[in-house]
Amino acid sequence: MKWSFKLGRILGVDVHIHYTFLILLGFVGLLYWSAERSLEAALTGVLFFAGLFFCVLLHEFGHALAARRYGIATRDITLLPIGGLARLERMPEKPAQEFVVALAGPLVNVVIAAGLFLGLWLGGWWQPLTSLTVTGGNMFERLLVANVFLVVFNLLPAFPMDGGRVLRSLMAMRMPFARATRIAARIGQGMAVLFGFAGLFGNPMLLLIALFVWVGAGQEAAAVEMRASFAGATVRDAMLTDFQVLNPGQTLGDAARLLLAGSQRDFPVVDGSRLAGMLAHDDLFRALREQGEHLPVDVAMRGEFAVLAAGDPLETALAPENVEKGLAMPVLVGGRLVGLLTAENVGEYFMIRSALEARGDRRTTPPPIPRSAAVPPVLPSLRPARTGSTRG
Repeated sequence: MKWSFKLGRILGVDVHIHYTFLILLGFVGLLYWSAERSLEAALTGVLFFAGLFFCVLLHEFGHALAARRYGIATRDITLLPIGGLARLERMPEKPAQEFVVALAGPLVNVVIAAGLFLGLWLGGWWQPLTSLTVTGGNMFERLLVANVFLVVFNLLPAFPMDGGRVLRSLMAMRMPFARATRIAARIGQGMAVLFGFAGLFGNPMLLLIALFVWVGAGQEAAAVEMRASFAGATVRDAMLTDFQVLNPGQTLGDAARLLLAGSQRDFPVVDGSRLAGMLAHDDLFRALREQGEHLPVDVAMRGEFAVLAAGDPLETALAPENVEKGLAMPVLVGGRLVGLLTAENVGEYFMIRSALEARGDRRTTPPPIPRSAAVPPVLPSLRPARTGSTRG
């Protein structure tokens, strides 16, 4: 995530802290100092909030370790002023698995609260709750109360928060996943309106949470709708088959002329019949600026990139680790390059399929691509443009 720095790697998961979190700590220190006018009070306040966010971090690791049980890795965890965010490589496919993963985080807070209560009771340090204030009282007792609040708040049915995911998983056990997501997203956005209204007259932090819930619910609902619409579709159905390639010995000037001649942004680099690399749009401009148009494309091309098979499910091809690279993905059949999968083509395929579904057409996929077009017998090649040529 942007505007964050890496704190470390714990249990195989990268942990990041957003820079705005440091601003929050500074604000907390100032708040405690203004209440008692002492450095000790400021440090106590910072320590309390650091402990609170350590509990939030453990909450996120609850999600991560539960997901790992089902073979789902966690890409990273980021601590934000409004809480934590664990980015899973994918969501669990089965509703029962999502139910467990969603509940694992709040259960961690239940365990922390129970442990704090037991320690305070056995040690004889328990104080009446009326003695607690925002900036005063037993620190461990305040942490206990904060963890109870985290459990209750996170289990509110505000999708995509934990409670909303629990609700979605329960509904998905009785109805299609896409429909359950739509209902959970609408409920979540309704809760966001309530958070926003409460934030206007109370805690301004609720306004940020309301924005997160509203946007997150809408985005995830749209993503699930798109994945549902791709059911049964393969990469072959949506791939670009009219494309150009470069040879390793050609120059960046050749690539630039080819870029201007059409709408293709990324170019496969083919050595004979072998796919040798991909020249990305951004890499082309960077290399032109730094080394000029006479540099061979094989110096600027990427050697590592996602490769798809024509028969791969389209939903699998759109995994976040592929999409976030922003690079056209080459499609191979028997080791031969037969197409490119781009974000533009996927979007157009989605619109075509949605239009057919809206019309009530039984066939909800575009007409199949002829075999001769989908698997060209000869790879296209690029001839260097002649100097002074004009386009008619």
